[in-house]
Amino acid sequence: MLTAARAALALRRTWWRVRDYAYVLHRQAVGVLARGGPEGYLDPDPREHPDVVLVPGVYESWQFLRPLADELHARGHAVHVLPALGYNRGPVESAAAVLGAHLRSADLRDVVVVAHSKGGLIGKLAMIRHDPDRRIARMLAVATPFGGSSLARLVPLRAVRAFLPTDPTIAALAVERSVNARITSAYSHWDPHIPAGSVLPGARDNVELATPGHFRVLTDPRLVDVVLAAVRAEAAQADPPAQAGADDRDDDRADDRADDRAADPAAGAGGRP
Repeated sequence: MLTAARAALALRRTWWRVRDYAYVLHRQAVGVLARGGPEGYLDPDPREHPDVVLVPGVYESWQFLRPLADELHARGHAVHVLPALGYNRGPVESAAAVLGAHLRSADLRDVVVVAHSKGGLIGKLAMIRHDPDRRIARMLAVATPFGGSSLARLVPLRAVRAFLPTDPTIAALAVERSVNARITSAYSHWDPHIPAGSVLPGARDNVELATPGHFRVLTDPRLVDVVLAAVRAEAAQADPPAQAGADDRDDDRADDRADDRAADPAAGAGGRP
């Protein structure tokens, strides 16, 4: 009975894997054939805070995340992408520098990064090394191998071997937790590419999604809600209630009066002569 159960599970996972790669082929084909460039996502009407930056995974162009770009743009968020990454085969460090440079050149502030797989590593490294002004407020990382993947040793490609847990960048990011509280990690209950999973210690939130796969998890019905929750949380924090603003102004006026009294003792004794 146990053997039969294991066989059934293996068969089910094989089917999940087939569908995962079928989704990759579909998205890559759609990306090549899709019309319209990234500039179409920059001016939603009406425009809502905050702006969002999309960072794809390895061997993925920005087009791979176009469904999320469509969802966010339709809800009023300007969506920025990084065409300079191409298919994102370069080192995590250089890609993080590209992200940091884009934040500065576009003068983006309080943005939310939405990333897939390797994109989450890029986003985290950018937060640590390439964002001294804290322009990235939050990140939502989907299926990111924060601790690397032991399966990377099976693929003889430099872009994939860079995910080994022993890789210096991966190892450094795994122990660096200073920005984890600003990251939400979302992941599938079964990811064939990340045996150790994507749970991020000290994260703002770790969210397990029901759709199996490393790529098909991007189609999970809950994912858009998780993304929007991260985006809206930043919008709420950036726009405090009116009363809080009034209280701050009262405090400022009280500080001004204290400064006046310090400069003119007569004013504190009942007014100016």
